[in-house]
Amino acid sequence: MFINADGGLTTAGYVLCVILGILALGFGAYVAGKRLQKKKMTPRQLAFCSIAIALAFVTSYITLFKLPNGGAVTLMSMLFISLVGYWYGLGTGLLVGLAYGILEFIQEPYFLSFLQVCFDYLFAFAALGLSGIFCNKKNGLVKGYIVSVLGRAVFATLAGYFFWYDTSPEGWAKQWAWFYPIAYNFSYLLVEGAITVVIISLPPVKKALEQVTKLARK
Repeated sequence: MFINADGGLTTAGYVLCVILGILALGFGAYVAGKRLQKKKMTPRQLAFCSIAIALAFVTSYITLFKLPNGGAVTLMSMLFISLVGYWYGLGTGLLVGLAYGILEFIQEPYFLSFLQVCFDYLFAFAALGLSGIFCNKKNGLVKGYIVSVLGRAVFATLAGYFFWYDTSPEGWAKQWAWFYPIAYNFSYLLVEGAITVVIISLPPVKKALEQVTKLARK
């Protein structure tokens, strides 16, 4: 229905991508607008957001392994963007994630179309700010991080299905069209997510993150 016989998008596929893109952009703009109306960011918040982006960018280069068609298990790079949402809420988290997505595109650009860039970079990394849903909640960092990783995985999977269909191994077409991008993207993202959750749950790390959170929220 969404993929034609040649592996490209059908009209229905393009329409669905446009609708999903509009909804994601609308949601992000609405949340960001609410955040900006509520209060402006302080110099301290700007500094912590900048540090988080820098740490995410640097650790994204430190990889345990890379997959052949993009994607890698990094040194907890997703955590730093998720921390921003946990510190300052959903609106700020989405904005910082979006900014980081632009940096990721500059770092290693893959361009097929504007919508592909949105799903692969802008929406996927903005989703790391979904941790803001659990701002000030008990065990909010772990819960928020898990939701953030799943959010990024969903957009990466949609990009894989709609725009990278021709990279699927031979024999995976039609009946397995959705399974391959799900298996591919969730594999490395869940591995990094699981490793990160274990590390941040360790008492010394957990205590250190609590102290950093107090500093960030002053």
